[in-house]
Amino acid sequence: MRKTIYVIFTCLCALLLVGCGADQAMKKGDKYYALGEYFDAAAQYKKAYAQTPVKERKLRGQRALKMADCYRRINYTQRAIAAYRNALRYGQQDSLTQLYLGQQLLKAGSYKEAIKVYGDILVDSVAAQSPAFAKILAQNGLRSAQQAPIWKQEGSRYTVKRENIFNSRRSEYSPALGGDANDRLYFTSTRNEATGDELSGITGTKNGDIFMSQKDEQGKWQRPQVIDSELNSADDEGACCLTPDGHTMYLTICKTDNDYPRYAKIGSSRRSDAAWSKPQEVTISRDTLSLFAHPAVSPDGKWLYFVSDMPGGMGGKDIWRVRLSESDMGGVENLGAPINTPGDELFPTFRPNGDLYFSSNGHEGMGGLDIFIAKPNAFGWQLEHPGFPLNSQGDDFGMTFEGMLNKGFFSSNRGDAHGWDHIYSFENPEIIQTVKGWVYEQEGYELPQAIVYLVGNDGTNLKLNVKGDGSFTQQIKPNVDYVLLGTCVGYLNHKEELRVEPVEDSEEYVLQFPLASITAPVLIDNIFYDFDRATLRPESTEALDKLVVLLNENPHVAIQLAAHCDYKGSEEYNVRLSQRRAESVVNYLISKGIAKDRLAPKGYGKGSPKQIRKKLTEKYPFLKENDVLTEEYVRTFTPEEQEICNQLNRRTEFKVTSTTYGMFDKEGRLIESGVRN
Repeated sequence: MRKTIYVIFTCLCALLLVGCGADQAMKKGDKYYALGEYFDAAAQYKKAYAQTPVKERKLRGQRALKMADCYRRINYTQRAIAAYRNALRYGQQDSLTQLYLGQQLLKAGSYKEAIKVYGDILVDSVAAQSPAFAKILAQNGLRSAQQAPIWKQEGSRYTVKRENIFNSRRSEYSPALGGDANDRLYFTSTRNEATGDELSGITGTKNGDIFMSQKDEQGKWQRPQVIDSELNSADDEGACCLTPDGHTMYLTICKTDNDYPRYAKIGSSRRSDAAWSKPQEVTISRDTLSLFAHPAVSPDGKWLYFVSDMPGGMGGKDIWRVRLSESDMGGVENLGAPINTPGDELFPTFRPNGDLYFSSNGHEGMGGLDIFIAKPNAFGWQLEHPGFPLNSQGDDFGMTFEGMLNKGFFSSNRGDAHGWDHIYSFENPEIIQTVKGWVYEQEGYELPQAIVYLVGNDGTNLKLNVKGDGSFTQQIKPNVDYVLLGTCVGYLNHKEELRVEPVEDSEEYVLQFPLASITAPVLIDNIFYDFDRATLRPESTEALDKLVVLLNENPHVAIQLAAHCDYKGSEEYNVRLSQRRAESVVNYLISKGIAKDRLAPKGYGKGSPKQIRKKLTEKYPFLKENDVLTEEYVRTFTPEEQEICNQLNRRTEFKVTSTTYGMFDKEGRLIESGVRN
């Protein structure tokens, strides 16, 4: 009898200990869950579930459901499916549980099973008790499960390749191409080289850092390196984007807090001297209980697009935008339908032609997050699903483009048993016509502050900012006539015209925009005179005709034409010769229709030797910036170098003397119409 009582007592104690252990695990799990640490929470819920007796069906079902929710959030798809099935088996028969199971089955490519689950949700008796958003998502899920096999069979013009040079055994996602030649790839990774030592309670891996890979001189991508600056920290640095000029990075930041839930925020970092600064939080709203993530800047640099679950959306996470300005942010706008749905819309990014790419699990797709294209039109946005293989049964997101071409990189967790993301390349061989131009100072370097205006006879009217190397690229259309005007404060305008014909292969038109300074003398290159005379040689007309065009494009400019000689010969003779040569140039310009009172000839002889600018030192290394080629200085060089200096001194230049020619009458009043030439 005593032995029997002892056995019963021991069993009761064991049951009590198991129950206490399960309760403790649930408390820990709930704490982790409240902080958003789903990986740690899942481990505790799994422990509690295993210690919950089978006969306690309701409790076992509730714990299975919590475990499933965590697995769903950290992309453990197969574990999530098993946990949701257990939850349903133990009585959690609500439509949301079935909805999430259906979504996980889609991610696993189990389309037939997904069809059955979504069909059960939409049965009248169940649908009547389902929230409206659940019915909408179930309808989309059912159509997705039916359509996905067809998309996979049909395929598309896209080709996709996993790029292992960028990838590790952890996650890499949200690539962003940067650099003037698209020779840098920024992305987030949780690999072991990330900053900090602790593992994230959210994912079970290290917190994400921004890494960068760069092309070498042969154009091959190098192994990624963590950005060694204040950009990264022991906290989580996530999806990033660059402004069109490449000088500012917006990124998702999530700081660790052991006592409060972590809400993602958006930070900005500036690039200076090849280093990125410590991110500063961007205040979009005073809402402190919503997340703000996945930034993207519009191609014109005027709007910041982002993801948030703040009130006023359409359900789940939506894509919003806010106007960027130097002082503060403008009003926040929800993009609304057809982009946003009751599901999640994430990872917006732009192709330079203005198309918005984003990922969603609320539209009809192949499973998980699918990439969608939103093309702007007069009525808002027109959506397009790019099909397989750009999309897959997994999560596909985070596009970035190599210029105007429909090629670049994206991220996906397709085929990864851990649900970790990796970087893939993609290409769609579209026929694309683009114009690429460089804006730079004559005799100088690129002008990154320049602006190019592009006008087409189809109604196109664009204002284009140039990159750090003074370049710009813009997609153009066949059968359109374009006029492009390069401008920069302190410089004269330069105009180019372009007629675009239809082509069978992609083509890029290349234009140059050399801008003449308003404040410094500008060399008129390739001006030739008969020996020891002022007669212009025929080969000079090409350069002078370009000057005629420049003056016609800038009708309010008056100039001085200056001719210079080297030190050979008497000073009096050189002044007379250079004066006659300057007058020859003026007479030619007058013969081409330029008003005489816009032109002032001046012969300097050898009295104004050339001052060397930095650009010229690249061609002639024996010269230094700001050297003045006086006779005494030139005679210090070798005979060959002396002849080069003499050639540089024998020059014809122009200098702007007025930028208001013809704008005022004799009384000094502004003339409002009519321009004299």
